[in-house]
Amino acid sequence: MTDDTLVIPQPTTIGESAYQKIRSDIVFGRLLPGRKLKLERLKADYGASISTLREILNRLHSERLVVAEGQKGFEVAPVSIANLREIAALRQLLECRALEQSFRAGDMEWEGRVVAAHHRLARMEERMADGDRSHTEEWKRYDWQFHQALISACGSKMLIDNHAAVFDKYLRYQMIALSYRGEIAANEHALLLESALARDAARACEVLTRHVAGGVEHALATGTIS
Repeated sequence: MTDDTLVIPQPTTIGESAYQKIRSDIVFGRLLPGRKLKLERLKADYGASISTLREILNRLHSERLVVAEGQKGFEVAPVSIANLREIAALRQLLECRALEQSFRAGDMEWEGRVVAAHHRLARMEERMADGDRSHTEEWKRYDWQFHQALISACGSKMLIDNHAAVFDKYLRYQMIALSYRGEIAANEHALLLESALARDAARACEVLTRHVAGGVEHALATGTIS
């Protein structure tokens, strides 16, 4: 995964490390929507210089995870129902396109990645179903890894990177809403695995459409997104 996504390479500089940490804190809801991003506080929390932090916040602004307030500074991007629906529709569009290409091109190594990613996710979903919510971030990382494995053979780095960036924004809403759909989502993941091994892209896109729409409605049902 690229620097803009959940699986993060080892940072080579203090600035890159701070960027990755701030971005992760936004995506995983530790920095909540609307929070003011004061440079002195960020300097203490993330160990980067003021000038480096300005560069980081401008970078995150270009990713629409941070908004600029003119001369007042920066804050974490707000959330809205309309924005969630837009992000979900874009995720569905990109992922269905990538699934079709990946299913056509995938080889045995691709199948192995998909099966292994699903196994990790399914085990974590079992723990979540048993009431253990102490590993929520790990669960969502496994969720991302499974969906990324499904499209990993599509042959387009641009498509994979764009999907990953949109997936992160979709994930942010799920983390803010603490949205977990339990057995329904687990069953949909199992159907996606079956479709991948059968190379049935049409069925996979049908399941994915239901999966994403269900995630949106479940997140909205929590009442935490207005």
